[in-house]
Amino acid sequence: MSPRHRLIRLLAGLLLAGLMPLPGAARAADMQVSREQPDLVLRGTLNGADNHTYRMLPFVVPAGTSRITVQFDYNGHEDQHTTIDLGLLGPDGFHGRDGFRGWSGGTKRLFTVAATDATPSYLPGPITPGRWTLLLGIPNIRKDSQAHYTAKLWFGRPNDPAWEPAVLNPPLRREAGWYRGDLHMHTAHSDGSCDSQSGREVPCPLFLTVEAAVKRGLDFIAITDHNTMSQANAMRELQPYFDRLLLIPAREITTFQGHANLFGATAPVDFRIDGHQVKDWNALLRQIAPLHGLLAINHPIRPNDETCMGCGWSARPPIDMNRVQAIEAVNGIDAMLPDSGIPFWQSLLDQGYRLTAIGGSDNHNASRALALPDAGVVGTPTTVVHASELSMRAILAAIRAGHVFIDVQGNRDRLLELTARTGNQTAEMGDALAVPAGRTVRFTVNVTAPAGGEIEIIEDGKVIHPGADLAIHRARQSVSFDWTSDGKRHWVRANVRGAGRQLLLVGNPIYIHAD
Repeated sequence: MSPRHRLIRLLAGLLLAGLMPLPGAARAADMQVSREQPDLVLRGTLNGADNHTYRMLPFVVPAGTSRITVQFDYNGHEDQHTTIDLGLLGPDGFHGRDGFRGWSGGTKRLFTVAATDATPSYLPGPITPGRWTLLLGIPNIRKDSQAHYTAKLWFGRPNDPAWEPAVLNPPLRREAGWYRGDLHMHTAHSDGSCDSQSGREVPCPLFLTVEAAVKRGLDFIAITDHNTMSQANAMRELQPYFDRLLLIPAREITTFQGHANLFGATAPVDFRIDGHQVKDWNALLRQIAPLHGLLAINHPIRPNDETCMGCGWSARPPIDMNRVQAIEAVNGIDAMLPDSGIPFWQSLLDQGYRLTAIGGSDNHNASRALALPDAGVVGTPTTVVHASELSMRAILAAIRAGHVFIDVQGNRDRLLELTARTGNQTAEMGDALAVPAGRTVRFTVNVTAPAGGEIEIIEDGKVIHPGADLAIHRARQSVSFDWTSDGKRHWVRANVRGAGRQLLLVGNPIYIHAD
């Protein structure tokens, strides 16, 4: 398919998922409590008599566990040159189907094993309940030395969000800011392809997509292969090396009635909407709701025929949009084309749904796209997110909150900020203000964009002229204007257009309601 025609038992207190409101309602806060404390801690002491021996640390994995994460530490490794190696055995020990699960020696203090992915040195696969063993090898401990060790273990559940346990997914950057990413890309794990060394078209390795994102100066990407999460294992291997680029596990749920990206979940999802296995899209949405992921409808105005099978959104019966968090308003280079998702998104805003507009390249060839500035280039468009830190949890929370604009061309230094103030209330894109009739709101637009362009203000889907000079006279510019409430519900957002009226930046709304 061408680039143009494609897109945890949860512990109490772990996560309060952000729920989408009914039409016209205020957005619920996306409260998330990170899971910091382990489920089990193993402690012990080694001495000189343990040199050149192995120690077995058995533990019981409860039923329903889908992931085992181990953090191991000990003293004496620096001043006494003590070395402890690590491995993991399933219920069958070294033999049988549920046996040896890996050996990392002394190279890793933290590892994870799940059905979808595992830390390099370990094998992904089913997590069978029963007696497992943390295997210690002691290649060196001095005769008169002692080493105290601690092993912390977390037992994940199938509906865990992908960013848990937190120890496994620390932020790459801890400061708030605007972070740039691509939310739609395909690799060898589905239909991504590129030229081999000898020039043959072959499935394209995932690392080429990651390298392309680095070259585009991105801060995060989501690998959204079709209906699979096999890419999660490769991402687990690459993330420690690419420690400035956040890799978000995702998939494109591809059905005969439309496509949607599910971000931040790795559990299997039955995508077979045929009236039998899965009745309809509403049934599928109910299936994925416990996973705490973020769902975005992709390229909704594509054809849905032999030229692009299932690409256009044609869900029957109509879906409950309260279970959707975002719309892919820009796919590749379609921002100015008839099949752009922007009108579809805005029509939903008019109905009172607070859905975040995002963009994605829908890249299927990371290698070739590095040299060709056309459809499907990694990072074109770029989704720019105002997040509290660079972490999976924070990026997805910010998208859910609507703190986003789309950079249509994927330029590294363009910016669009829309803020509003009335009385003691302030808001940014995605936020809501309560404004009684007759009250004035002061809107401010900050842009970094080429001189000669223009800021465009949109109220409820229509361009308005608020009486301010909206022309862009210099690369960085700030414009303010007043808006008076009539006591009704409205949404106001901004775009930036270039000198030729081409769409450069697409902003998300600030929502207005009377109380």
